[in-house]
Amino acid sequence: MIEVRVKDSDLRRASQEGMDAFVAVFADAILESVGGELNADNMSTLNSDQITLVAYVILRDELMNGGFVQLIHNGYGDFIYRNPFDKAVREWGMTELYRIIHKTHRLYSKCHEAIEQDCTQEEFDALYEQHPEFDVYDDAFVELEEDFTAQVAHYVDGNIENFAIVEHE
Repeated sequence: MIEVRVKDSDLRRASQEGMDAFVAVFADAILESVGGELNADNMSTLNSDQITLVAYVILRDELMNGGFVQLIHNGYGDFIYRNPFDKAVREWGMTELYRIIHKTHRLYSKCHEAIEQDCTQEEFDALYEQHPEFDVYDDAFVELEEDFTAQVAHYVDGNIENFAIVEHE
C-alpha cells in the first residue's frame, strides 16, 4: 500500500471551511499519491476506503454537474457500477446512497453503451431527453448531497488511519 499523507494544518483549515473541504483534503492527497488519476494500474496501491472516497468524490462531482447521464458518458460508469462501490457506501452507513446506486445500476446496464458513445455537444444534450429515467435519481442525489457528504466526512473523521497519515508540524 502506498502511504498517503495529509498535514494537520490542512485538516484544521479544512474543518473550519466545512465538510466539502475536509473530504477534499483526503481525496486530493489520495489522488496525488497515485499521480493525480486513479486507474487500473494504481488502484491496487490503495485500500478499499481510499478507493471508495475517491469514487464518492467523482460521483458527487459528476452528478452535481450533469447527473447520471454525464457520469456514464464521461466513462465513470464502469468504475462506479462494476466495482463494489454501492456495498462499500452501505458499509459506511449510507443506505440511501446505496439504494440510489443499486437502482441506477439496472438502468446503467440497459443503456450505458448508447450513453458512452462519442458525440457532439448537441447529441450529448439530447441524451438527457432520451434517458429521462435517470432524472428521479439525479434529483434524489442533489437533494441529499449535503447529507451524503456529511456522512462521508463523519466516516473519514472516525477512521482517519484508513485514509492517510496525519503529519503534525
